[in-house]
This record gives sequence, structure tokens and C-alpha cells, in this order.
Amino acid sequence: MTTIRVSSSSLREGRWYEYMIRFVLGGAATVVTGLISSRYGASIGGLFLALPAIFCASATLIEKHEVRRKREAALAGQRRGQEAAALDAAGAAFGALGLLAFAVVFSALVKVSVPAAFTGGSLAWLIVSVAAWYARRKWHSVRRVRNADKGGGCEISR
Repeated sequence: MTTIRVSSSSLREGRWYEYMIRFVLGGAATVVTGLISSRYGASIGGLFLALPAIFCASATLIEKHEVRRKREAALAGQRRGQEAAALDAAGAAFGALGLLAFAVVFSALVKVSVPAAFTGGSLAWLIVSVAAWYARRKWHSVRRVRNADKGGGCEISR
């Protein structure tokens, strides 16, 4: 199993205006969620709050960074950029599944104990998100082996 690492090196790759785009789009998504919540109530607004606010901007910026990085190395990077953005989208989807698990566990426990609801919800989020990511990696490795057995080559490892 691959170890999860945190690296700040990607922060240096971004340009100031890219961070501004993320900030503005994230803020706009939050404002829209607040307006929806004011108009239709917290239950409906909460559904939109689960939207990763900066996902739209980050997916395009990730693709642009990968393409630029490959171009600087004198390589074509269009496919790599698309794959990197797709990987980010998968992570956002699995995080959203984790948020759903958080909401279910939290709503079940909040009447008993607020700290227990936060703790249980956080554990549910972690377990569901990591399990979904692990299942995705296993599914891709099985698919890679099947493609290699059929003579269809193999995918690039993520």
C-alpha cells in the first residue's frame, strides 16, 4: 500500500492569479450556498455545502500545471494533464462519499452527544473515503493486469 505524504512543493508551482481564481470561486460557491440556504432552508443549503467549493477551479489548474510541466521537459503533456485532473475528481467524489457518511452518522448521534456525533462522523468520513480510494486503486490494478494479459499494454500507474 502506498504511503500518504504531504508535500508543499506544489504550492510553489502555482501562480498568484491561480490562487486568486480558487479564492474567488470558492468564495462564490460559499455565497451561493448561503443564498440557497436563506431561501430554501438549512436542509437544502447543506446539500450544496458538501460541494467542494474550489473543485471547479482546481481541476482546470491541475491540468494546466501538468501540461506546463511536461512542456518544459519537451514532452506532450495533454493526456497526463487530463489524467491528473481526473484523479483529483475521483478524490473529490470519494471525499463527498465520506461527507455523506459523516452526515448520516452525525445525524444519528447528535441527539445523544454532540462530541460523540463529531467524533463518529469524522471516523465515518475517514473510513469511507480511504476505503473508497483503496477500492479504486485495487480496481485499477486488476484492470491493468487484465489489459496486460490480453496484450493490450498497461496503464500508467497513478
